[in-house]
Amino acid sequence: MHLSIGHLYGDTMNIYGDRGNTLALAQRCRWRGIEADVVNLGYGEPLDPDRFDLLFVGGGQDREQARVARDLQAVKGPAVLAAAERGVVILAICGGYQLFGHYFKPMAGETLPGIGLFDAHTIGSTRRLIGNVVVELTPGLLPPGEPTTLVGFENHSGQTFLGPGCRPLGRVLVGGGNNGDDGYEGAVVGNAFGCYLHGSLLPKNPHFADHLIRLAVRHRYGAGADIAPLDRALELRAHQSVAARARQLAHVRSGIR
Repeated sequence: MHLSIGHLYGDTMNIYGDRGNTLALAQRCRWRGIEADVVNLGYGEPLDPDRFDLLFVGGGQDREQARVARDLQAVKGPAVLAAAERGVVILAICGGYQLFGHYFKPMAGETLPGIGLFDAHTIGSTRRLIGNVVVELTPGLLPPGEPTTLVGFENHSGQTFLGPGCRPLGRVLVGGGNNGDDGYEGAVVGNAFGCYLHGSLLPKNPHFADHLIRLAVRHRYGAGADIAPLDRALELRAHQSVAARARQLAHVRSGIR
């Protein structure tokens, strides 16, 4: 088997170790004997929606987001939407997540148009959501028997609100999530996933990384294709430890307040 992973704006949209997501995907493929190549697609470079099995975009500062917004409108946006329509797996983190919605209106400056992959919009706020996050995944998102939580780190002042055209990735147990008020984190539509979880997300959540790989394999080779299991015992113990520690710290802080 062979999978192609497209990393959009990997040289600039890479805060809090977001590049670790493509590294984790490629390595977990190789451990299974699946060849995986990661191709960085920078500003001005066209995207072939039929070339890739998985697309990833990370987070960045406001200046980088403005450049990304322009490039998505002029170059890559229609191809990203076409790829999503074909069932290509997409993971968008933080700034990338915001620009894959309808728009991002920052506190200062012009509104940045999005591509509307997610039925969501983002508004800048004086309140910054920062810290560790634990999310209970939306039921049925992962196969039965898989862990049901994600852990990560958020740092964003943009507040994202979902419309009826997509469902949340999960419900926040610790942290702020999409907007700090409605209790939800992330968005899902088809094989596209958006969220605010840095850290990097996939090394901390091997079950979610494997889910994305499985979806990508089925996109390339058909619904009956599957991936070989890996021994994830040590990784999942680390995941559970991080989740438990985040809950403990959140409980202590709430008591202090």
